[in-house]
Amino acid sequence: MTVATPASHGSSAPRPVVRTAAGALRGSREAGVAVFRGIPFAEPPVGALRFAAPLPVRGWSGVREAVAYGPPPPQAGLFGMDALARDAAGDDWLTVNVWSPEADRGAGLPVMVWVQGGGYAFGTSGLPEYDGGRLAREGGVVVVTFNYRVGIEGFAQIEGAPANRGLLDQVAALRWVRDNIGAFGGDPGRVTVFGQSAGGGSIAALLSMDRAEGLFRRAVVQSMPGTFFSPELAEDISAACAAELGLRPTVGDLSGVAPHRLPAAGDAVGAKSGQWNGRWGRAAHRGILFSPVVDGEVLAATPWQAVSAGAARGVELLVGHTRDEHRLFAAVDGLLGAVDEEQAGSALDVFAPGQDGARRYREAFPAAGPEELYERVHSDWLFRMPTLHLAEAHAAAGGCTYAYELTWPAPGMGGALGACHGLDVPLVLGTLDRGQPAALIGTPPSPEAEELSGRMRAAWTAFAAEGDPGWPAYDTRQRLVRLFDTRPAVAPYPEDASRRIWENHPFSPMPLRQ
Repeated sequence: MTVATPASHGSSAPRPVVRTAAGALRGSREAGVAVFRGIPFAEPPVGALRFAAPLPVRGWSGVREAVAYGPPPPQAGLFGMDALARDAAGDDWLTVNVWSPEADRGAGLPVMVWVQGGGYAFGTSGLPEYDGGRLAREGGVVVVTFNYRVGIEGFAQIEGAPANRGLLDQVAALRWVRDNIGAFGGDPGRVTVFGQSAGGGSIAALLSMDRAEGLFRRAVVQSMPGTFFSPELAEDISAACAAELGLRPTVGDLSGVAPHRLPAAGDAVGAKSGQWNGRWGRAAHRGILFSPVVDGEVLAATPWQAVSAGAARGVELLVGHTRDEHRLFAAVDGLLGAVDEEQAGSALDVFAPGQDGARRYREAFPAAGPEELYERVHSDWLFRMPTLHLAEAHAAAGGCTYAYELTWPAPGMGGALGACHGLDVPLVLGTLDRGQPAALIGTPPSPEAEELSGRMRAAWTAFAAEGDPGWPAYDTRQRLVRLFDTRPAVAPYPEDASRRIWENHPFSPMPLRQ
């Protein structure tokens, strides 16, 4: 993976300049859109601020150049993200990027703030697939992306540090949007957050956080993970990561460690996480080391608990997932077409809910072979049922809720990946020909892919503008959802058999098993 660089536009038009609370910025103009990259929204969280809550950025004099993405925060090694972070200069990790069709014109456009995923362990806003230019230009919205701390820096439970620092970074970025987006032509009263995977899980957490209240009006949650940790589990995992370095999980011990060494320690623990199956449970089985922690202060409850109690009743919510969420992970693990009965049985025993979950899966899908059962239970536990439960909780609490499922099969890899996890990202952002997701779409993108992307972008921007994506609201009686495929349709939720298996599962904070 490489961080995108600003496109050369060859235009003689003057470069756009805006004035923010901290100082003036000079951006670039690309394909008719004003673009500002690498704007700091908080002080660099290093030195005395290592593992601290983000502090507002100090101002500057003169005009600051805003044409290059800020450096990524330290990254886990998956997809070469660790090298990407090490090769970047500087420690100004906490930066935002803005694409605006109407910068400095007081246009009052809807604002869409993207929160990227990455398993809470990697991810940076400078990846090519997160470019907001097309969505801004064709959708008439201001698009914002930003970095937040991940892995040990952002989510490890460290003695002497606030929990969920990555979530606190997100709140700080949204406060920056509230205070500054008017200068870029955006309306701070019409902010929509949208994000996928860990980005969707982060938004679900924000829905339940008092300190995020009022910072956005609408939210789009795409394929949210169901993993939220208890403090005890998070502390145990953090202790294992620190022990890789011969240290304790305290600010005093870890603050002097070079930033790139911490993700490496996490990767080492992840590679042998199976030895902690008995203590970490499902998290160890999946090698999941970082998730938001229900610590009682930053995050007082899981999103499902908080939303059920009405925490986000006034926020309009669009929520959905892909049909074949787990297929991508099966491919990464070399298991496509290779799952045997023993592996399927083990997956059902570990991940199906309740004491009779495995039996219920086999009864609900009597014709399913080992691979289908393996994929279904993983897809349901990881993303599909957590996402559905958020829609159910929001609708039941009286919130305005819309739901969808992406069923269009990705043409990449001969169609073997189906409608897999992450396929929605290039379709929603319109970045069909760039970054790693381009391999899912195929090069060049087909007219079919372009048409589907256009429909999804139109739905997302309509929701951001007016709160209505163009299909009936979701309720707990009819359960109507929009199916995104070559032929769009509105139908009852397609995964109802799984819904029934999981309907009483609480998705409580994941415990430490003693």
